[in-house]
Amino acid sequence: MTASKAYFSCSNMHSYYGESYIVQGVGFEIQKGEIVALLGRNGAGKTSTLRSIARLDAPHLQRGEIWLDGQPLHTMSAYQASRLGVGLVPEDRRIIPSLTVEENLQLAQIEKPIGWSIERIYEHFPRLAERRKQEAVTMSGGEQQMLAVARALARDVKLLLLDEPYEGLAPVIVREIEKILEEIKTLGFTTIIVEQNAIAALHLSDRALILDMGEIVFDGTAKEVIDNAELRQQYLAI
Repeated sequence: MTASKAYFSCSNMHSYYGESYIVQGVGFEIQKGEIVALLGRNGAGKTSTLRSIARLDAPHLQRGEIWLDGQPLHTMSAYQASRLGVGLVPEDRRIIPSLTVEENLQLAQIEKPIGWSIERIYEHFPRLAERRKQEAVTMSGGEQQMLAVARALARDVKLLLLDEPYEGLAPVIVREIEKILEEIKTLGFTTIIVEQNAIAALHLSDRALILDMGEIVFDGTAKEVIDNAELRQQYLAI
């Protein structure tokens, strides 16, 4: 096994869900600091790709090589990948019930390596500072999404995986989350974003990957997808 020269790479990646063959030989590279939109119709394999990278599925359900900063993710368990710096913000947010906002953040920092301090998180997420003593699950959906992103940054993140960050949010709240993600972009986090709101994801991203039936059918710049109506219609129905 030889590490790719790219900051992140995966090759010949396969994953299964039960007997369903979901991710079918996916491979791509990301340079440090890039933001990549991973797009496709429902069922194309986007979330399964993120889960494979984060090592959340059982090893016998996955094949292929995945490298991050010279380290073989494909040999690791989920907790080892997390310690290496893979930060997944899942679609369902996974906010821990009965804990306050601050306790959710503190829990993320029980083990090293630690990323942003809680004070720094509050500087970038002032809404969370206002809610620090509130039970986190009682916040609005947008505030919970902010907390999910902040919790990932509380770790020493090398690769940030965002799964449907705008899902179920009102347009005014989507704009708030967009501002936060734009700020994160300026800070140089290497990021993969899966999002049904493809145009919003493309405006945030440097590059775009399009999945169709578990395979990558396009790998290029975000601008190419924005400018190519035929491509968008064929694979994204927009």
